[in-house]
Amino acid sequence: MGWRPAVRDPRSTLSGGFRRGPAARVLGPADLAAARRVCAADPVSSVLAAARIDVADRSGIAAAGGELWGFPESGPLVAVCWAGANLVPVVPASLGPRTVDDAVAAFAAAARVQGRRSSSIVGERAVVQRLWELLSRVWPAPREVRIDQPSLVIDRDPDVDPDPQVRRSRATEIDLVLPACVRMFTEEVGYSPVATGGGAYAARVRSLIAEGRSYVRVAEEPDGGGAAVLFKAELGAVAGGVAQVQGVWVDPARRGEGLSVQGMAAVVALTRRDVAPTVSLYVNSYNAPALAAYHRVGFERVGTFSTVLF
Repeated sequence: MGWRPAVRDPRSTLSGGFRRGPAARVLGPADLAAARRVCAADPVSSVLAAARIDVADRSGIAAAGGELWGFPESGPLVAVCWAGANLVPVVPASLGPRTVDDAVAAFAAAARVQGRRSSSIVGERAVVQRLWELLSRVWPAPREVRIDQPSLVIDRDPDVDPDPQVRRSRATEIDLVLPACVRMFTEEVGYSPVATGGGAYAARVRSLIAEGRSYVRVAEEPDGGGAAVLFKAELGAVAGGVAQVQGVWVDPARRGEGLSVQGMAAVVALTRRDVAPTVSLYVNSYNAPALAAYHRVGFERVGTFSTVLF
C-alpha cells in the first residue's frame, strides 16, 4: 500500500477526537525551520526525515509526498515524525526517557488515526521498537521486522583506494541502471518493485540519476552482449551535511572479487567531494560480508536502526 495524503488543516492536532495521552500536531510551512533544528541534533540518524523536510521547504509539503507531525501538541517542537512512503520518527534521546516515551506515544496515536499508509517504519532502534509496539495492536502484521541494523558513518578519506571505474550514472543509462536496481531491491526486500507496473520506482531511479546521486561501475560483457552494471549505489537521502547511501549492489556473478570495497570507497570519495562531508548507511547485522566491506572502507558504527516492513 502506498502513502495517501490526508486532508487536514495544518494547524490541527492528531488526537483522534479524544484525549487519552500525549498528542502530536500537523506541521505547516511556518514550522519547517523548527523541524530542521530538531533533526540537526543528530543529523546522521535523522537524515531520512530531514531530506523530506528540505524538499517540503523548497517545493511545499504536498510535493514532498507526506505529512510532517510535531510534538508536543503546542509550544516549541522537540520531536518530529515524517509520515509518507516511510514513517520516520525523530525523537532525540537527549529529551530524557519520559519525554521520549510521550513523543513516541503521540506519534503512535497520530498513526492510528491516519491508518497505515506507509510501506515501512524506519529510524533509531529504541524509538522504532516502541512505536511499533504501540502500533502493532491496531496495524496489520508486517512482512518483516529488522531489529538490528548498525548505523555506520565515515567523515574522512576512505582507508582503501577508490575504484577509478566507479562514476555517476548518466541520464542515457536508465535502461542499464534500472534492471540492476530492480535486482537489488528484489534481493533485499523479497519482491520486485516493478511487478505491478513499477512506474513510481522507475521514476525514483531516473530522479536519482538526474540529481547525480546514482553511482555505477559498468563493464562490457565479454561475449559481446553489451554493457552490464557490476556495482551500483545511490544516495537515498541528503540533508544536514550527511549523505545516506542506499541500494548497494554487486552483480552476483562477480561477488567475492572486492568490487564492493573499492566501489564503496569510490562512492565515499565522490560523495565527500561533491555532495556532503559525512557519508552514512545502515545495514542488517546478519549481513556479515557487507559489514566487513564497510569496515574495510573505514565506516564506523555510531548507532542502531530498526525497520518494520509492510
